[in-house]
Amino acid sequence: MRKLLVTGAAGFIGANFVHYWTKTHPDDQIVAYDLLTYAGSEANLESVVDRITFIRGDICDQTKVEEVLAQHGIDAVVNFAAESHNSLAVLDPGRFFETNVVGTQRMLEACRRRGVQRFHHVSTCEVYGDMVLDDEGAFTEDSPYRPRTPYNASKAAADHAVRAYRETFGLPVTITNCSNNYGPYQFPEKVIPVFVTNAMQDQPLPVYATSQNRREWLHVDDHCRAIDAVLTRGRVGETYNIGSGHEASVQQLADVILRILHKPASLVTTVPDRPGHDRRYLLDSGKVRDELGWTPHVEFETGIEDTIRWYADNVAWWAPLLERRPVDERAWQSAPA
Repeated sequence: MRKLLVTGAAGFIGANFVHYWTKTHPDDQIVAYDLLTYAGSEANLESVVDRITFIRGDICDQTKVEEVLAQHGIDAVVNFAAESHNSLAVLDPGRFFETNVVGTQRMLEACRRRGVQRFHHVSTCEVYGDMVLDDEGAFTEDSPYRPRTPYNASKAAADHAVRAYRETFGLPVTITNCSNNYGPYQFPEKVIPVFVTNAMQDQPLPVYATSQNRREWLHVDDHCRAIDAVLTRGRVGETYNIGSGHEASVQQLADVILRILHKPASLVTTVPDRPGHDRRYLLDSGKVRDELGWTPHVEFETGIEDTIRWYADNVAWWAPLLERRPVDERAWQSAPA
């Protein structure tokens, strides 16, 4: 039996991971740790609340983290906790470096002091920076870090801290860098839930002027399975890229969502790009596939249809969240240079 501390457990990917782990590892104990900022909600864990221990807390509070680790005899930590919205990072970069860098370092130190057997850090493809649209390559685990936004830079710095704790203190760590996730419980500030919820309300879909910029789309369930593979079979000290290989542009996303919802193309509205808007990310996930036998199971068309259906069936979940969105996508245009 394993005892896991999952940080950011009430957020999008963290909550899906808790759901996944309680289903696939029913004998394990999970402590779900979350500060419950605007993007986190205990409602995301409602269906498993009787099978986990929920603690409201900040990853920057090292003393509290150490107490939780000791009290619950934690074996492994999966660190999802992060500020992750690029547009908000343009307006308020300080909170990203505080949570994503300082918070990660304090988690690492708490784990070092308490002798945690594995610290798994969840990172992003965005640390590698920008890729031209017609590039035939993909980012590997050895690609240099070239972050271009405050969010990307804060995640890159956190990755470096994780590796430093491995090299300096021998902390048993692993890192996964994932491509863009989608699925249920994603706060309606990211592009897919924004497009879906706006289309359902016959409101405009804000498409950046560079509408052909592409992302690689990974269903959150496949991401959770990949983290499981790394925790179970991955080599300590290693980094694994997690990607589906399926790319779609912002315009293609808008088109497929409108088609599935039977909404008119006239809902698409062009808005100016935000500063530092990367053109493309694509990961080479051969390492996790070859070493650990992981492959994505969810085809994009099936996954996006299931996701749209989930939002259609859970209006009571997302409708109250619209007022909690911290960014008007036009507001960053007036941010200080």
